[in-house]
Amino acid sequence: MFDQIIQFLATGLSIGSTYALVGLGFAIIYNASGVVNFAQGEFVMLGAMSVVGLLGAGVPYPLALLVAIAIVTLVGFSLNKFAIEPARGASVVATIIITIGASILLRGAALLIWGKDIFSMPAFTGDEPIQIGAATLVPQNLWIMGITVILVLGVRYFFDKTLIGKAILACSCNKTAAGLVGINVKLMLLTSYGLSAAIGAVAGLLIAPIAFTSFDAGTMLGLKGFAAAILGGMGSSMGAVAGGLVLGVLESLGAGLISSGYKDAIAFVIILAVLFFKPSGLFGFKSVDRV
Repeated sequence: MFDQIIQFLATGLSIGSTYALVGLGFAIIYNASGVVNFAQGEFVMLGAMSVVGLLGAGVPYPLALLVAIAIVTLVGFSLNKFAIEPARGASVVATIIITIGASILLRGAALLIWGKDIFSMPAFTGDEPIQIGAATLVPQNLWIMGITVILVLGVRYFFDKTLIGKAILACSCNKTAAGLVGINVKLMLLTSYGLSAAIGAVAGLLIAPIAFTSFDAGTMLGLKGFAAAILGGMGSSMGAVAGGLVLGVLESLGAGLISSGYKDAIAFVIILAVLFFKPSGLFGFKSVDRV
């Protein structure tokens, strides 16, 4: 039983790393613009599906990965420019509806381009299992966890140490004041959407070799990422990461020790419990900590 629990924990950390990246995307956009972007899951899907299309066109795998991230980043820019920016000043409900509409549009476009088929992506470095203590992992699990750590540290450094990162945080606190001191608010918001889309694309590239991908693969991943952001505290980047890891571990333990049929339900039960007992999130404060 102990060996099984170790295996479930290792698997949960791997899947939770993907949820952490999606939740991080939610937190970045919420920090910058106060918008809950329900199209975040479609960034994940588009990243993987773009690689599938590029590989089918004969593009080398490493180049396909980079081009896919660039494509999804452009989609993030477009979402901000053509959907969010014209609606600036609209109510929270209106912006949520806009992002849901964008999600439906992107999912429909993916259906038209790639159809309903389920696609696989090759693993980055093979499928030979690796024994780590009592747990058995495939190399892709290690890629997921390793790249997640690098991205999380990179995002933390970006917001704490760079002028652009600090400018985005300034916009999140007070856009009017940020504009008065010379910060280009529109450019900072555009940057945040591009960064969020790129992180979502990376999450899709990491998980697709294990979980496969299709035109609707982003729906559930988006909801799990949103659950991670809620669990950690909406607006807290590091809270979203921690929430994703906790969610992944709980989901894996629940599926392994109780029933795999409850795997997807666990995330939504957690959302309800957190919203009921601690709306600010487990790692948040009564007033949202936007870090």
